[in-house]
Amino acid sequence: MSALILKLDVAGQPVGWVSRHEGALLYCRGQVAWEAGEGAVRLYGGTNRRSGLRSYLDVNSILAVRSLHPFRVGPDVPHLTNRALFRRDDFTCLYCGERLSPRLLTRDHVCPLSRGGTNRWENVVTACRACNQRKDDFTLEELGWTLLALPYAPNRAEGLILANRKILADQMAFLRERVGRGSRLKAAGA
Repeated sequence: MSALILKLDVAGQPVGWVSRHEGALLYCRGQVAWEAGEGAVRLYGGTNRRSGLRSYLDVNSILAVRSLHPFRVGPDVPHLTNRALFRRDDFTCLYCGERLSPRLLTRDHVCPLSRGGTNRWENVVTACRACNQRKDDFTLEELGWTLLALPYAPNRAEGLILANRKILADQMAFLRERVGRGSRLKAAGA
C-alpha cells in the first residue's frame, strides 16, 4: 500500500484520502487550489521516443481542491469500527491497562446494551477478552471498576488519522493541529 494524498477543501478543512493517481487527476483537471506539506510523490509517465526523456508529475502529499460541486463530506464523527476504536484507545484495555494485539481485543459497552446503552463512540471502549467476560452485563459501579480513560467521539481529523495506517509526517502534523484537545492521539503523539 503506497502513501495516500490528504485532500482538503479550499478552506483547508480535511475531506478525505485519495490515491496518488487520483491526486494526479486533480492536477490535470486544474482542481488543485493550493498545496501544503513538504512531501511529494513522483509519478512517471512515458518516455519520449526522440529525446529519451521520461515525463513525470510531482503530486504533493496535501492538496486543497476546488470543486464545482460541494464536497460530500461524511459526518464530523467517523464511523465506529473495531479497528478505529482499538487505534483510538492505543490497543490498550481501558479496564486493566494491558496493551495487546488487535486479535486479542474486544469492543465493550461501558453501559451494556442490555441496560439501555448505545453502540456509540462515547459508550464503547477497548477491552481485553478477560476483562470483557468478567464485566459481562454489569455496570462499572456494580463492579467497583473505573476506566483508565473516558471514551469520546473523535472529530473528522482524528477519524482520518484512525483510518490510514501510512500517514506521512507532514500529513500527520497537519491533521494533529486539527485534532481536539482531549484526544488521546494528540497526547500520545500518534
